[in-house]
Amino acid sequence: MSITASITAWLMPHLILAPIALPLLTAGLMLLLREERQRTKVTLNITSTLVGLVVAVLLLVQAKEPSVQTSLGVYLPGNWPAPFGIVLVIDRLSAMMLVLTSTVALATVLFSAARWHRAGVHFHPLFQFQLMGLAGAFLTADLFNLFVFFEIMLAASYGLLLHGSGRPRVSAGLHYIAINLAASSLFLIGVSMLYGITGTLNMADLAQSIAGVAVADRGLLHAAAGILAVAFLIKAAVWPLNFWLVPAYSAATAPVGALFALMTKVGVYSVLRLWTLLFGAEAGESALFGSQWLIGGGMLTMAFGAIGMLGSQRLGHLAGFSAVLSSGTLLAAVGFGQNLLTSGLLYYLLSSTLAVSALFLLTDLIDRWRNDGANLAPYEQTDDAPFLSADLVPTEGMNLDDKEQALIGQVIPAAAAFLGLAFMACTLVIAGLPPLPGFVGKFAMVHALLNPLGLGAAQGFRLGAAGWTLVALLVGSGLLALLALTRAGIRHFWSAQGRASPQLLVLEGLPIALLLLACVALVWQAGAVMRYTQATADALHAPGTYVRAVMTAAPVAPSPAAAPETLPPGSKP
Repeated sequence: MSITASITAWLMPHLILAPIALPLLTAGLMLLLREERQRTKVTLNITSTLVGLVVAVLLLVQAKEPSVQTSLGVYLPGNWPAPFGIVLVIDRLSAMMLVLTSTVALATVLFSAARWHRAGVHFHPLFQFQLMGLAGAFLTADLFNLFVFFEIMLAASYGLLLHGSGRPRVSAGLHYIAINLAASSLFLIGVSMLYGITGTLNMADLAQSIAGVAVADRGLLHAAAGILAVAFLIKAAVWPLNFWLVPAYSAATAPVGALFALMTKVGVYSVLRLWTLLFGAEAGESALFGSQWLIGGGMLTMAFGAIGMLGSQRLGHLAGFSAVLSSGTLLAAVGFGQNLLTSGLLYYLLSSTLAVSALFLLTDLIDRWRNDGANLAPYEQTDDAPFLSADLVPTEGMNLDDKEQALIGQVIPAAAAFLGLAFMACTLVIAGLPPLPGFVGKFAMVHALLNPLGLGAAQGFRLGAAGWTLVALLVGSGLLALLALTRAGIRHFWSAQGRASPQLLVLEGLPIALLLLACVALVWQAGAVMRYTQATADALHAPGTYVRAVMTAAPVAPSPAAAPETLPPGSKP
């Protein structure tokens, strides 16, 4: 074996720890720096986030390999076997969520470097702690550490939400903190009840224990699962527990709001991971427990989000309700328990998160353009472009603007054109129109509902009234989102008059372009991405491989001890 192969073989198992350790070390280092060292902190933040994206991509490549189903995808930080020790697991779902998180994080930290990071103190350490909590939530394989990483993530989000100060942020932040503290309390209660019933908090061990729970304890088990689900659904912004989201997200600074677009997806991820593990086909009497609540709550959330978008006048509220609509769509699809539908929702999760994050960033630029725009200077002829003069262009039979100037030959400023095209792209993705990935994800979900040929069909899946309702909501919510976003686009771009061209920095335009190019890449590689999400969905709905990999992961054996020295005859060792 070559030296490179040996290093790779040693490094790859430990690479699972990097998405947690890297932001932790970076945040600790930045806390040692004075607040005036902003340039150094920006450099550290961007570098660490970029390295995190590279690590996430490497883990994604690793997760695609068959060897990830062995102990290579399981890491035991304390070198104790499951269920006694802490376990980190990298599979297709967690690797995909890490890449999504790192992509959005890189875009938001670049955007914040233009101006917003200077609006308050400790922005960069809090940003890294937020990434640490997100990565840990996706990698952990036991409920107690999921709670720990949730609290790290939420503690950082409290500071980030208040970044920039101001009464609206403080007011929204207090509500946000109160709601999430209540959700954390429910989380602890649900986890304690599950531990009292099953004697374990390891997710794989729980999956093995659910079917064997005594009949007398089955009701208590369902109550514990319901309490835990409420905690996750609050974070996933299910109706009617999502009244806090739009005021909080719209009050946050633009990069924080874009990063918070991932927060609701953590709740969806937790529901998807635990529901498929604990209440799958092998859960006995508890199989598919709570599916009707997921479907109903998700559909109501979809309707609430779509109507909220239609009634929104502010771009920040429009972006917030877009996040609610996305979360509701995902929750409703999860509840059907069909692997083909899960594949489509995972694709939709990627595209909608990228688009909502880009919309939050665009909101800041468009609002700044609207509020700071000055009247346009009088139209003047120049020696370099005499053909632009209205005196030299015949106006008879031509379209004129409000100043009686010929529309032909008037150049749209590059910055305004960029904002308009980016807003149009976000509209197409969120509304689910071709050719961008929102359409592909919704089409895949509709196709799965109308052609139930996956594992769910083998378990008796039928479309029924709930399925037809979800199909109607997928189409209807997209139409309402299209109307709302088109109306906003007309108001801010088409009908805007007497406004100077926007002044954008490269660090403000580049992150938005990055997120939208990622959406384009999802369409360009739609076949490969759909194959990946289908394999992910198949593994989720047949969790036996995941359970065996976690439960059979062996601790690393200590190196052999040196041979004892030869002792003189008759002496004792």
